[in-house]
Amino acid sequence: MIAHVQADAGFPVDAVLDTTALVLILIGALLCLTAAIGLLRFHDVPTRLHAATKPQVLGFLLICLAIALSVRSWAAVAFLIPIALIQLATAPLSAHMVGRQAYRNRTLDEDAMYVDELRDKDPDPT
Repeated sequence: MIAHVQADAGFPVDAVLDTTALVLILIGALLCLTAAIGLLRFHDVPTRLHAATKPQVLGFLLICLAIALSVRSWAAVAFLIPIALIQLATAPLSAHMVGRQAYRNRTLDEDAMYVDELRDKDPDPT
């Protein structure tokens, strides 16, 4: 059992950690919600990939941090670290693969692209 240690301001440390965890979960949930809205509202693959990776990963990491603060157990932290690392590794990889496949299928809006670095490197898929 964790002892209740008093902070200098007279607030229990548990209350401060719980409030911090609550704020982190709220911010993380809002970021995940904006990612979901972005997936529904954006019209092309690159902007959807941006919405699927950036705010979603940050929101997920904030929620993991909030869980670690809320549970206050080294076992929970040891369980959450590999989950966060796997999320950090797989989100950019999957977004890259989806974007590359969209380029090969020619489903990108080519008028919106300023620079096409793959034009000379990628063989014609047809």
